[in-house]
Amino acid sequence: MRVAIAGAGLAGLSCAKYLTDAGHTPIVLERRDVLGGKVAAWKDADGDWYETGLHIFFGAYPNMLQLFKELDIEDRLQWKEHSMIFNQPNVPGTYSRFDFPDLPAPVNGVAAILGNNDMLTWAEKIRFGIGLIPAMVQGQKYVEAMDKYSWSEWMKKQNIPPRVEKEVFIAMSKALNFIDPQEISATILLTALNRFLQEKNGSKMAFLDGAPTERLCQPMVDYITERGGEVRLNAPLKEFLLNADGSVKGFLQRGLDGLEDEIIAADMYVSAMPVDPLKVMLPGEWKKLEFFQQLDGLEGVPVINVHMWFDRKLTDIDHLLFSRSPLLSVYADMSNTCREYANSDRSMLELVLAPAKDWINKSDEEIIAATMGELEKLFPDHFGGSETASLLKYHVVKTPRSVYKATPGRQQYRPSQTTPIKNFFLTGDYTMQRYLASMEGAVLSGKLTAQAIASSAEKANLTDRIQTPIQTATNAATA
Repeated sequence: MRVAIAGAGLAGLSCAKYLTDAGHTPIVLERRDVLGGKVAAWKDADGDWYETGLHIFFGAYPNMLQLFKELDIEDRLQWKEHSMIFNQPNVPGTYSRFDFPDLPAPVNGVAAILGNNDMLTWAEKIRFGIGLIPAMVQGQKYVEAMDKYSWSEWMKKQNIPPRVEKEVFIAMSKALNFIDPQEISATILLTALNRFLQEKNGSKMAFLDGAPTERLCQPMVDYITERGGEVRLNAPLKEFLLNADGSVKGFLQRGLDGLEDEIIAADMYVSAMPVDPLKVMLPGEWKKLEFFQQLDGLEGVPVINVHMWFDRKLTDIDHLLFSRSPLLSVYADMSNTCREYANSDRSMLELVLAPAKDWINKSDEEIIAATMGELEKLFPDHFGGSETASLLKYHVVKTPRSVYKATPGRQQYRPSQTTPIKNFFLTGDYTMQRYLASMEGAVLSGKLTAQAIASSAEKANLTDRIQTPIQTATNAATA
């Protein structure tokens, strides 16, 4: 079948890739001039990359890792030592580590927690461990049932000391969904902790060796096009054209630069757009359906990614860092962590500002000034004295609506990949799959959507095979 897909982010490209594997022909329409959606990246006038976000690949991402293997690009993942590193605000310029030894899970995770004596007392560790027992014993069913609580509420319910949240989980909440523990659903953190504790390398991290647009998305496009598919940039979707029965007749692609609009006709259609623009574009008659009305319970969370180039090295740490700053979430010196961005003399920090709701409408200059104030605390040896580091340039990338905001109760609003419209499907990290709002969730959703379409095609073929001899017999009897 020919399948039209609106959106060339990870979900759309993943869907297209797995459709080609199933023998179908996808045509992917991307409104922007860049691949990747929420992992998009651009080059500036100096040839330096800047990205939509700080993208980390975990050992607990089986579908993403399988995709790298299938594309034969596994060597592009730069794995770091198995640790989680936190700044210590009370002792500026110092770090606290959770180091995972080379032992089976969950022993390595328990050892990492017990081995850190900077952030938690033994009493706090014990209370936290006891609180996690239901999630570890009862598994995903328990984890999903906890969606009715925020992380703060869940910790209180489990009698876990508040200081555990302050020391560890403010940083982790902001890293996972760009919001604080009192806002984020307990399901999000419990899902991550379950993966980290039950899989030996679940929490092990890797950086891509270059920009995601080139190093991950382009190989997917090459794979798709080599097998007869098509990916179009600068191809914005203007409208869903419908048949009389409400099914999709075609995608109307808006013509740019004076060109006429074009109707893209296919057998099946997929929205790989984020949930916010999808809600805007839904046809009026679809909005009356309960399935699409549930999308009103989902909305993207704002996030800001900041890139700052300095005239000297600020750190030699080759890893992700949890800032534990009220302004910043996580950051990394990309000149250490990423092969393509490598520089032995200068640092390029990539930092995630979160929560960003109070900053998304502020100027780049205000954001950089506030970030510099936080860097003075994170790197006290490099600011304020005679050896002050100089900021050479910066880029601020704002995403007003990023991944869906995972507050309590959102699980019930997440749709399946199959819709009530017989030839229209959804894909995206907001659709229902176990890995929530993440790169892994996007790739898995694309795979699930491709499977749903392939299954639909098989059922249609089976129906045709059954109906054809029946119709032939009927025609013969009539004659």
